[in-house]
Amino acid sequence: MHIPDGYLGPATCGFFYLIMLPIWTAASRAVKKTLNARQVPMLAIGAAFSFVIMMFNIPIPGGSTGHAVGGVLVAILLGPWAACIAITVTLVIQALLFGDGGITALGANCFNMAFVLPFTGYYIYKLISYNCPENSKRRIIASGIAGYLALNLAALLTGFEFGIQPLLHHTPSGQFLYCPYGLNVAVPAMAVEHLLIFGWVEAVVTALVIKYLQKHDPQLLGIKKEVEDENNY
Repeated sequence: MHIPDGYLGPATCGFFYLIMLPIWTAASRAVKKTLNARQVPMLAIGAAFSFVIMMFNIPIPGGSTGHAVGGVLVAILLGPWAACIAITVTLVIQALLFGDGGITALGANCFNMAFVLPFTGYYIYKLISYNCPENSKRRIIASGIAGYLALNLAALLTGFEFGIQPLLHHTPSGQFLYCPYGLNVAVPAMAVEHLLIFGWVEAVVTALVIKYLQKHDPQLLGIKKEVEDENNY
């Protein structure tokens, strides 16, 4: 899902930077408000986990890649705002040091993977697992469903962003200036790979980690609630 430089036009890149600036500001304020000694290592581990799992990416026809993100897992454990910060840091490091994702497209990549994915996954998980105990199997199922749906939504948005470029940026003669693939190519290319492969990877990884934590360290599943309770108190 990493969008490289040169595939999105300046207007599209600027648009997503404008969207992400207030989101980053809100995320930093939210994390600053709730951050405590227990969350600091968890936030760092979450960013590291996301970094590692995103490095296992496979090129997709059309100029992007397919991979799991791990953002839903971080959101479940620490909340979506913390996941937004963790994945943003990961995407910045990957873009600057590894050339995985473009600097100009960083706003779009963060919108898809650091905002839409963790927030969507978090609230799907909360909805399905509502009012059930930490050791409930429903939480495992909920985490897998949330991971699968959130990743596929992010992939669908990425394909849409690719696909609208020929409509937005072309010469009078019809030559495409940026991504040359329209919606009929870009959306299926992104959607099919993630529906069939990478969405399941995200689902299985998220569900297995939640299952492991239920058995070996169930208090981690309640860390966000405990932190919120302390702050409210």
